[in-house]
Amino acid sequence: MANVIVIGAQWGDEGKGKITDLLSKSADVVVRYQGGVNAGHTVVVEDQTFKLHLIPSGILYPNTQCIIGNGTVIDPRELIAELDKVEALGVSSDNLFISQTAHVTMPYHRMIDQAAEEQRGSKKIGTTKRGIGPTYADKSERTGIRMIDLMDTDAFAEQLKWTIDNKNIVLEKLYGLEPLNADDVFEEYQGYADRLRSHITDSSLQIYNAALQKKNILFEGAQGTLLDLDHGTYPYVTSSNPVAGGACIGSGVGPTTIDRVIGVAKAYTTRVGEGPFPTELHDDVGSLICEVGAEFGTTTGRRRRCGWFDGVVARYAVRINGLDCLAVTKLDVLDGLDEIKVCVAYELDGDRCTDLPSSAAQFARCKPIYETLPGWKQSTEHCRELKDLPEAALNYLEFLAKLTEAPIAIVSLGASRDQTIIVEDPIHGPKRALLKENTSAFKVMA
Repeated sequence: MANVIVIGAQWGDEGKGKITDLLSKSADVVVRYQGGVNAGHTVVVEDQTFKLHLIPSGILYPNTQCIIGNGTVIDPRELIAELDKVEALGVSSDNLFISQTAHVTMPYHRMIDQAAEEQRGSKKIGTTKRGIGPTYADKSERTGIRMIDLMDTDAFAEQLKWTIDNKNIVLEKLYGLEPLNADDVFEEYQGYADRLRSHITDSSLQIYNAALQKKNILFEGAQGTLLDLDHGTYPYVTSSNPVAGGACIGSGVGPTTIDRVIGVAKAYTTRVGEGPFPTELHDDVGSLICEVGAEFGTTTGRRRRCGWFDGVVARYAVRINGLDCLAVTKLDVLDGLDEIKVCVAYELDGDRCTDLPSSAAQFARCKPIYETLPGWKQSTEHCRELKDLPEAALNYLEFLAKLTEAPIAIVSLGASRDQTIIVEDPIHGPKRALLKENTSAFKVMA
C-alpha cells in the first residue's frame, strides 16, 4: 500500500494526466487537490482521447473512487459539461465525489478575471481568464461560496444577493461592465446544484477512511511547481499551491498520510503564459519541438513556449516537493535531434548560479549554462523496456537523473497508455526508484 502525490516538476503541462492515469490502475482513490478549469489533462486510451479539466484522471477506471478535494475551485457549468462528455464516451460518473467545502467559481469571477487581465496591458500575467484567481481571492477574503452553500437553497439565495450587489459595484465602476442579475444567476446555479447534489460529500472524511482501510490513494495536482503561488516564479504563477505540500491542505489529510511523491517532467521544458524562461528556444529547434510535441494547451489551445531541459528548475522541484522519483515524458519528441542541450546552471550578473532566484527580475537576467549531449537519431516510440532504448537515450536519462538527484521511475514515449516504460511502480515499488547502473539497465535504490 502507498499513498502517492503526483506533481508537475516544471511549469505545468508535463503530462501528469497520462502518468496519473497509468498509476490509477493501482489506486483505489484518486484525489484532485487544487486548481480549477485552468488545468487540462489529456488521456489517450486506444482510439479515444479524454480531455479532463476538473475530473480526476482515475475516472476512466470503473472501480476507482475519484474525489475533487476542498482545495479545488469548481466551475459547475464546466464540470457538468465535462461530465456530459465523458458519459457520452461510455464512462460512468458514479464514483465521482466532490468536496462540500470546495469553493465555487461564479459568473462575476470570470468577468473580473477577463477584465483585470486586459487592464494589465503589458504587465499581464497570462491567466486563462477562467475566473480562478478571483475565486481564490474571495476564498481568502472569506466571502466565497462553497459547494455546501450551493446545496442550501435559502442560504444560497441570501448570500448570492449580498455578493452580487457588491460585485456589481466592481463590475460597473471599475471595469465598466454590465451588472449581473442575482435572480438569473440563482436560477442558473440551482440547476447546477440539482445535477451535482448526489456527488457532494465530506471528502476529507472519505479519504481518511480510505487510508484507515489501507487503500492506495493517489493525489493529483494541476499546473506545476514553478506556477505555485508561494514557491513559483511570482508573479507569473497560478492562484493555488500545486506543490506536494498543497496536497495535504487541498485534500484534508495530515502529512503522515503521504508515502511518496513523484514528479513529472518533460525531457525538455515548456511554459505557457508570461514570465522569464531561461532555456526558451526561438529558433528552428524550438519550432520543431513545438510541432513534434504538439505543444498547444489543453485548456486554452495556446502555443506553448519550448526550450531545453532546465536542470536548475528540476533540482528546485526535487527540493521543494521532496521528490522520491521522476517520470520523464515526451522523450520521443527529441528523437530527430543531432544534439541535445541541458541547462546545468545559470550565469547571473557574471556569477554561476545553481539555485533558482526568488526575484523575477533576477530570474529574467539568468542565462543558461549548457552541457551538450549527442542525440540518438532514431525512433523510440515503440520501446517498451529500457533495453529497447538507444544507447544515447539511456545516457540522456542517466544524465538527467544525476543532475536532478532524483531517480527515474517512468519514461513516456507517446500519448497512449502503452507507450510507456515503467521501471518501477511508485505505488508498489521501493521508495527510491532507479538510477542507471550501466548502458542497458537501471538500478533499484534501497
